[in-house]
Amino acid sequence: MSEQKTLPDCRLYLISPPVIDDPEGFVAPLSQALSGGDVASFQLRLKEASEAEVIKTAEMLKPVCHSFDVAFIINDSPEIAAKVGADGVHLGQSDSDIKAAREIVGHDVVIGVSCHNSRHLAFEAGDNGADYVAFGAFYPTKTKETAHVAELETLVWWSDIAEIPCVAIGGITVENCTPVIDAGADFIAVCTGVWDYADGPFEAVKQFNEKLNQ
Repeated sequence: MSEQKTLPDCRLYLISPPVIDDPEGFVAPLSQALSGGDVASFQLRLKEASEAEVIKTAEMLKPVCHSFDVAFIINDSPEIAAKVGADGVHLGQSDSDIKAAREIVGHDVVIGVSCHNSRHLAFEAGDNGADYVAFGAFYPTKTKETAHVAELETLVWWSDIAEIPCVAIGGITVENCTPVIDAGADFIAVCTGVWDYADGPFEAVKQFNEKLNQ
């Protein structure tokens, strides 16, 4: 019998770069990142791409994620998530509502919802069937305009009262992740903190996992 892997209490939730011009060329850096250590999930977030481009990229990258036992998540679109057989879909507040999304993707697909720094939105998401809620941004981020700033206290509060997992997102790096982990996040979502890491994505994921396992 193989030895069961012990997972940290908080895990890494990897988000794609905002633009992937060459999906086939991105297979190598994605594989390097996933080789660096435990990654719970990978979200494909291509805000400016067409549906056809997202589907093409998803079909290229989903098998890579599954080869590392990493969940593959689509941003914004339950329709695309259903078409490509994604493991999950992440919804913003302006996207499809949770119940409508559930009708599209079915009950075996994870649905996550951005809740900014709002306790009300998080409760509402949980009541409507979300599988996780995401709070952020905790730090300034280059990937999108920071319209909402989240507080560490929100993570402390949620981890104390709720059973639904929470994701912390927004400008999280190897250097600043520890307070977010200690506040009770179940997952830390990272984009540029991995893809722009000076020593490459493999080393970034390795360093994040060292922090997560402390």
